[in-house]
Amino acid sequence: MNTQTPPPAAAATPPQKNHRRRALLILVAVVIVAGLGWLAYALLYGRWHQSTDDAYVDGNIVSIVPQTMGTVVSIDADDGMKVEAGQALVHLDPNDAQVSYDQAVANLGATVRQVRGLFSDVQSGESDLRARQVAVDQARADVKRRQGLVASGAVSREELAHARDVLASAEAALGAARGGLQRSRALVDATTVGKAPQVQAAASQLRQAYLNLQRVAIVAPVSGYVAQRSVQLGQQVQPGTTLMTIVPIDQLWVEANFKETQLGKMRIGQPVQVHADLYGDEVTYAGTVDSLGMGTGSAFSLLPAQNASGNWIKIVQRLPVKITLDPGQLREHPLRIGLSMDVNVNLKDQNGPVLAPARQDRADARPLMTTAAYAQQLADADRLIASIIEQNLPASSQSH
Repeated sequence: MNTQTPPPAAAATPPQKNHRRRALLILVAVVIVAGLGWLAYALLYGRWHQSTDDAYVDGNIVSIVPQTMGTVVSIDADDGMKVEAGQALVHLDPNDAQVSYDQAVANLGATVRQVRGLFSDVQSGESDLRARQVAVDQARADVKRRQGLVASGAVSREELAHARDVLASAEAALGAARGGLQRSRALVDATTVGKAPQVQAAASQLRQAYLNLQRVAIVAPVSGYVAQRSVQLGQQVQPGTTLMTIVPIDQLWVEANFKETQLGKMRIGQPVQVHADLYGDEVTYAGTVDSLGMGTGSAFSLLPAQNASGNWIKIVQRLPVKITLDPGQLREHPLRIGLSMDVNVNLKDQNGPVLAPARQDRADARPLMTTAAYAQQLADADRLIASIIEQNLPASSQSH
């Protein structure tokens, strides 16, 4: 009895086909699920978000420059140090400024006394004018009296002629006195000693000398941290020379460079999530789109690209987008200018404008940056001037 056993390969063929079919089905299922997942991501999240890692921290860099020429005699701040607005950073040699200041103080006092003399000239002129008027009245009466006595022979004609000469001389003196009084009054009319032009000019000179003396101490206009100190002891500095810079770390923002194809739905005011390479994913900054740049980096470069040649190749351009950050988060997790950032913009809110409105139309229409570090100097100079003027006025003349 012959029984033929089927070959092993034939028996294994159906299981291999089933395994291959199962693998293909799993692969198709994975592809379909991945496609559906990608489609869901694109519809629910991807189309409403744009991200880039071409973003960097930017901020205000305040240059510290002298306002007067001088030699550096002390340096009170170095790189990395925190300084407050109004704090002295560098001192210049004050000797020349002190000499000019002392001369201006003396000049103002002398000018006040000279103007007081002009007021006294008016008073003297008025008294002299009254005396001259009395002399004219007396001479005129003498002439009139003698005219009545000439006919009777009691007074000679020679005596009458002499009286008339005296009257003419008195009248001439009266005219000269009146003219002198008018000239004296022209110098002081409608003014006081403190408001006289000569005093105001001397006060302006003193004000400038006082400011120059104060400016030998170069102060910080804002609070922040010192960077890029280049000034050295003994250096002769000129006005406008940058000695160091100050970075206010609470006034930093992010400049993100997005491709032009990513900007179609981007609007001012949209929320942004920002991560710094410095802190990684542990810190997420809440930001807001503040403005969209008005030109690409290549358009504002020193040598803009010329695309009129025949071998032109289109390159996707990038546009800078300014993103403001939460000041509280900046204080808690400080950043530095130039750090790399990852930016993700939520595009769902489409109500914001593409271009920023005029500043006077904004709710926060106020100066972007201000400083009061120099305001007190001028107020102190004005108080000093008023004190010097008062010191050079006698008690009887202060009402002038």
